[in-house]
Amino acid sequence: MLKTFHTSALLMCLALWPGWASAATLDGASLSLAWGVPFAGVLLSIALLPLWVPAIWHKHFGKITAAWALAFVLPFTAAFGVEVAWANLAHALLAEYLPFVILLTALFVVAGGIYIRGSLQGTPLLNTGILAIGAVLASFMGTTGASMLLIRPLIRANAQRSRMAHIVVLFIFVVSNAGGSLTPLGDPPLFLGFLKGVPFTWTLLHIWPETLLLVAVLLALFFMLDTWMLRQEGAALRPHPQPDEVQRERLGFDGKFNFVLLGAVVALVLMSGIWRSEVVFNVAGTEVGLPGLVRDLGLMAVTLISLLTTARTVHLANQFSWDPMLEVAKLFAGIFLTIIPVIAMLKAGTEGPFASIVRAVTQPDGSPDPAMYFWATGLLSSFLDNAPTYLVFFNTAGGDVAQLTTSMATTLAAISAGAVFMGANTYIGNAPNMMVKAIAEDRGVRMPSFFGYMLWSGGILVPLFVLMTFIFFR
Repeated sequence: MLKTFHTSALLMCLALWPGWASAATLDGASLSLAWGVPFAGVLLSIALLPLWVPAIWHKHFGKITAAWALAFVLPFTAAFGVEVAWANLAHALLAEYLPFVILLTALFVVAGGIYIRGSLQGTPLLNTGILAIGAVLASFMGTTGASMLLIRPLIRANAQRSRMAHIVVLFIFVVSNAGGSLTPLGDPPLFLGFLKGVPFTWTLLHIWPETLLLVAVLLALFFMLDTWMLRQEGAALRPHPQPDEVQRERLGFDGKFNFVLLGAVVALVLMSGIWRSEVVFNVAGTEVGLPGLVRDLGLMAVTLISLLTTARTVHLANQFSWDPMLEVAKLFAGIFLTIIPVIAMLKAGTEGPFASIVRAVTQPDGSPDPAMYFWATGLLSSFLDNAPTYLVFFNTAGGDVAQLTTSMATTLAAISAGAVFMGANTYIGNAPNMMVKAIAEDRGVRMPSFFGYMLWSGGILVPLFVLMTFIFFR
């Protein structure tokens, strides 16, 4: 972890170097699709190398990701010059990657400092209950916070099961994605909408039917699937001791102070969206506002306080390890860098290489097509960062908050639902997906490959999204 902090500090110092403090805009309309090859390379590496060369990938995934990043950065610098390259790299670092990693680290550490004790037995009813609780918590403490809090006790409760992949996959669907759709605290795209002026309760009032349908069907499917899987395992299970053989541990929490710190994380994120300040620092052409700076410094302080105040026994009980966080930080560093030209091309709208996608969301009479907005936003959010994807289609729909939240409410609901729900389509669609996968594998759970996971999402989620389209977005 120290290496990560040292790297971030070095990059920050370079960004603050006076000679680089000039902005340069990247014109996405002039870019060729070839600039997306390094980004595609990162995605294909994540998808294929764990299958083809698992030993090499698990040992060198950071180096492989860095190689793809350099495959973008070096030609990009040669083609557009140091000034343009550095301005875009600094923006990706300061405005996107560092806030992303700082928030993720805070939630990872704080949630990892809470140990839910008790003699939990992973029955289908208990497992479904944990997923349902996570779905509710996700909209108020974020999908990452809810995922990090509940994935460990869920895995521990099912330690006697020989097959657990389905439990973790459905957990990702429900807790790491669908549950975060009701407030701006739930998922980054909705928080961006909040920053644009969408009222805090708007998604709760306008997307709850879609969320209720999706979560209810997924929970029902999970209960039936888990019941069937448990029966299939049968005698292969290691039986739990009966209540009269051992004293059952009562449900409780260790590391309770971390609940206070979790509230501080939520408060800091909410503060950064509500507080308006004219104090802005221009760093290598990227504007860093005072509220965002205070938020990130506060989150770093919360992380440090949690590490210093949480008893070592709690971390041992939780089998706390930095490996999942480091894996996500390294992989997403490559994603955030190589995605720069892809996002620029998308922002170019009808003038850029993705013009056909942008035109597809508009009907012949010029009015928006909510169904196409839902699918276009969702499918791109499955592979790209869902926050800027949300913002692109928010602006494509006109960007007028007053109109989008009233007469065009169906269109905004489609954009919001697509960005949040379809983040579950792939491991990289939403940050907690990858973190939950890493934690599960760290505990010995055999998780599906990148494409194996997509078979799950394609078989379960896509039909539900089609049904949702005809019910809500036609």
